[in-house]
Amino acid sequence: MDTLRHIKPSTLEQAFDLRSASDTIIEMSPGDNIYIPAPGNLRIHSEPLQTQIEYPHKPFIEANTQEVHLQHLKNECIIPVFSKDNEKTISHQEFIEISQNCISNVFPNHSISEPEIRVSHQIKGRTPGAIYKNVKDLLDHEKTIYYERMAFIVKIPAITDIINGNELSLTIGGVRAYNQENLYNKKTFEKFKFFVGFQNKVCCNLCVWSDGFVDDLKVSSYEELQSKLFQVLKNYNAEKHLSEMKEFSDYSLTEHQFAQLLGRTRLYQHLPKKEKLKLPLLQFTDGHINTITKDYYEDENFCRSSDGNINLWDLYNLFTQANKSSYIDTFLDRNLNAFDFTKGIQQSLNGNSDYHWFLS
Repeated sequence: MDTLRHIKPSTLEQAFDLRSASDTIIEMSPGDNIYIPAPGNLRIHSEPLQTQIEYPHKPFIEANTQEVHLQHLKNECIIPVFSKDNEKTISHQEFIEISQNCISNVFPNHSISEPEIRVSHQIKGRTPGAIYKNVKDLLDHEKTIYYERMAFIVKIPAITDIINGNELSLTIGGVRAYNQENLYNKKTFEKFKFFVGFQNKVCCNLCVWSDGFVDDLKVSSYEELQSKLFQVLKNYNAEKHLSEMKEFSDYSLTEHQFAQLLGRTRLYQHLPKKEKLKLPLLQFTDGHINTITKDYYEDENFCRSSDGNINLWDLYNLFTQANKSSYIDTFLDRNLNAFDFTKGIQQSLNGNSDYHWFLS
């Protein structure tokens, strides 16, 4: 194994030098090092290539969400408070901006995309001066809004890899859901979800993996939030994540096995609690399974092959595609579950897995 190299942020792109393919240490501040592995097949460009394929824009999550811009959150939305002490929450826009600062520090020499922001569950209000007005008479400045749930991603287009003909780019993002806070109490720890992984450019599906995801990140200050975001980036092993996803292409299900899998996933939803607890977790509902079934025949990128077989990379993407109909607050958890479930099916095909029930 190559010796670890110590580099400064100004030469971060050397961390992904394909000829040395060695791990690196990026010095952020005294005593705070971020480790970025160098995947052997990862392609690193100082700037996005102008000749790269232009993929149609698709949202990374759909469900009941809408796209908004950062300026809308900053200028047109109020900030919720904890009602018993009137302490403000860390707002959606502050979470995004703190994340952007962390990403810029870790990848100082790479272009970072503008955040793609999706929100849902709009909470409406009005100013005190408009308390007695009819809704139809309200003026714009008399209306107040904020969004209960928000998800965002930031892409680094110059860092890419190829799996089964699909181009993936490094992607970082997070989720904030006020419905998971007790805003009727005093200020306490606030909860966030944060991940670093990849996005499939063909379909804009996210690829989330356990070492790059924290689903219950609790903080009490801006500084603590920033510190924990750096920790997530530090723990993420891009090389291993990509390697495990690439293995999916080497395994396939026959049409019979796929049908068996679908049937078992439907039975799983209705198993007695004691029996379900003995099996691995599956967070996908009948609605998701219906979408996966339909896309097995019709999806232009990940449908079955001519003999009815489907490889596990395509199956994984059918799950992440169906997950786009999930609500924001469950979206990342299910995305990780899609990876774990596909990995379990792969191990089952090798004869060693708790997931064998889904194919039996």
